[in-house]
Amino acid sequence: MTTTFRGLATIRYHADDLTAARAWYSEVLGIEPYFERPEYIEFRLGDYRQELGISRTPSAPAGVVAYWHVDDVDAEMARLLDLGAKEHEPLRDYGDFRAGAVLDPFGNVLGIMRNPHYLEVLGEHGQGATGS
Repeated sequence: MTTTFRGLATIRYHADDLTAARAWYSEVLGIEPYFERPEYIEFRLGDYRQELGISRTPSAPAGVVAYWHVDDVDAEMARLLDLGAKEHEPLRDYGDFRAGAVLDPFGNVLGIMRNPHYLEVLGEHGQGATGS
């Protein structure tokens, strides 16, 4: 059986203050949004250029939880906390996986994970992704 779901395309978070969210995520991701409208911004990032969108939706729920692969989970968690995020799920080991999550300054859950299966897809077999 085949599926039409072939990978992560877009994750959308919500923020009452889109200007602050734009600045914070630009700092976290190290890039500027590639698409902007008054009520929505979107970044393309990672090895497969997945999309992260943020919409201005006052009083919205926290939104979707997505775990993004990172090569050094401990360093990235520390960086997110330094940038104003709050710990939501402490870093934990799940066999070969290591994951945790933070709340961004806008109430969204942002998950990070070192995932050996992601690296296998890239053909790196645990050697670490270089990103783009």
